[in-house]
Amino acid sequence: MANADKPTLPPLNALPGEAEHAGPERKGLDAIRDAWKRLPAKPGVYRMIGANGEVLYVGKAKSLKHRVSMYAQGRGHTNAVLRMIHQTTALEVIVTATETEALLLETNLIKRLKPRFNVLMRDDKSFPFIAIRTDHPVAALQKHRGAKNFKGKFYGPFASAGAVNRTLNTLQKAFLLRSCSDSTYSGRSRPCMLYQIKRCAAPCVGLISEQEYAALVKDSADFLEGRSVELQDRLAAEMRDAAEKLEFEHAARLRNRIRALASVRAAQGINPSTFTEADVFALHCEGGQSCVQVFFFRAGQNWGNRAYFPRHGAEESPEEILAAFLAQFYDDREPPKLVLTNLEAVDSALLEEALCVRAGFKIEIRKPERGEKRDIVDAALLNAREALGRRMAESGSVAKLLDGVAETFGLPQRPERIEVYDNSHIQGTNALGGMIVAGPDGFAKNQYRKFNMKTEDFNGDDFAMMKATIRRRFARMLEERARPPSSSTNDEVEDSTDTQPSQTANASARGKGGNLSDGGVDFSKERDEGERESKFAAWPDLVLIDGGEGQLSAALEALEELGLKNRIAIAAIAKGVDRDAGRERFFMPGRPAFRLDEKSPVLYYLQRLRDEAHRFAIGAHRGKRKAGIAKNPLDEIGGVGPTRKRALLDRFGSARGVSRAALAELEDVDGVNTELAKRIYDFFHDKP
Repeated sequence: MANADKPTLPPLNALPGEAEHAGPERKGLDAIRDAWKRLPAKPGVYRMIGANGEVLYVGKAKSLKHRVSMYAQGRGHTNAVLRMIHQTTALEVIVTATETEALLLETNLIKRLKPRFNVLMRDDKSFPFIAIRTDHPVAALQKHRGAKNFKGKFYGPFASAGAVNRTLNTLQKAFLLRSCSDSTYSGRSRPCMLYQIKRCAAPCVGLISEQEYAALVKDSADFLEGRSVELQDRLAAEMRDAAEKLEFEHAARLRNRIRALASVRAAQGINPSTFTEADVFALHCEGGQSCVQVFFFRAGQNWGNRAYFPRHGAEESPEEILAAFLAQFYDDREPPKLVLTNLEAVDSALLEEALCVRAGFKIEIRKPERGEKRDIVDAALLNAREALGRRMAESGSVAKLLDGVAETFGLPQRPERIEVYDNSHIQGTNALGGMIVAGPDGFAKNQYRKFNMKTEDFNGDDFAMMKATIRRRFARMLEERARPPSSSTNDEVEDSTDTQPSQTANASARGKGGNLSDGGVDFSKERDEGERESKFAAWPDLVLIDGGEGQLSAALEALEELGLKNRIAIAAIAKGVDRDAGRERFFMPGRPAFRLDEKSPVLYYLQRLRDEAHRFAIGAHRGKRKAGIAKNPLDEIGGVGPTRKRALLDRFGSARGVSRAALAELEDVDGVNTELAKRIYDFFHDKP
């Protein structure tokens, strides 16, 4: 290669392995070379597009022309890259001003499009925080997850909700801050149970002065910001002073606070002394799989850890995997000033610069060689190694179970996606259908779905309800798969937000491959690893219905209406005559009912799937019922949005208080004009 602008390309007739890949690979190379001719030698992001419009790969480049020329060479690639070239039909680019911008855009596109040839961080669940809300005159302490859309201080992230709950429990003991909602606070006329068990100072009824409560808020912030040692020393001095003044009750309260704070630090495990805030990443690779352990240190305390198992090809090096993981991990999270790793990530300097641009302050990514930091990284690496070992052992046993499922239901190959359905309602009210998903990696909880049902959808008929659930789910699948592929062919794209991978209508109609003989059933399908990630586009290998022949027949009717009968493997699992576990009967179209051996591991596995679907459906139904019970009448009044609702509740304490208010009192509330006040008044007084 002479230089970045004019790389030398071999002629098409000189490609290595041409005899083996004569047709499709040449087509892929032709598409890449055709796009390469018009590429600028500028930084940017490129996307490899497959035949059906799906995005195969997203990459960044300091020079687009130079980087893409490496693919156009057609030689010296790994098997995975050759497969990607083989399947590429188009190449799209976005030119950026700098390589840093290209890295940030690449990360965003990878997380959104999930191309199958990229390293993918598969768990994007947000982390919980502890928040001290200051948008009310009396601050509140609470757990928070999601957008920081209210005024207050946020402390975190914590690795799990359990870690937050334990810390909140201790903080309530130590600082007695309120945790109730503003509407509940406004409606109190006497202390609640939390005051009785010494978890709240009851500012709602004036049992603590504003100055004393503000001091408690400041102490809790000091503790969460890492000034716990100074705080404990000050509290110890106050306790001794109170004891000398014979104020033993006050001294006992201070003693309890000191014990609570000490218990938090003791429970956090490793508490570093050489830094107060850092994220620690340790990557361990074995057998073509990887685990990244992430430890969070804030305020000089260990706030928990979480294991991730990124998806990647066998050819990626550990340093490349770690670099891709870090970029995606901080795509929507604020990084700390120090990031410790057990490996030197590829392009770590560029990644540092990108994180600095996003966060607005200097960030250091370091691989420690000695001392306390190295010990902490080694501890994280040990956790990563053990977590990967457990996962590989579980994967082996799950693979055997899935092979047994394939044999039981006559599937052509091991199922990778099993969908299980169950319904829940009480005499037709709060009806809801639930879908859970399981596969080689266990339960895919981020793909669970709920289907809210209206009474007219099924009229209390369980069979009709199952039919409606299946029809809605697979109608959505066909709809999403029938979306046209991306039509963007420009070399430079101004805005990538509309670029979505897609499948053609033909793929959905054909059931992802497999020719149907006359009246026969063929559930075989070509594996499409790049299948678009969306709510309903995925094609299941097996659909399992919780029910008997009636539910199965209803589900088959729904599939037939959609033209999917005999294209999806479907079965029903029904409890035995005495509803005893172990005596389940299985129903499939075209086969007599059958049972499995009561000690069969496959039966236990299918029971777990059925029970998980039942748990999910019941839990969702209860949540819907609870939400209906707790629904505020103010939500039904036109013109009363969240702001006015809060103003009304702050003034009158509850919806009942609003219902008892006079028209003139309603008009005095901020944001409520005469017309709205009359509408609110009429809403409560015109009802029988």
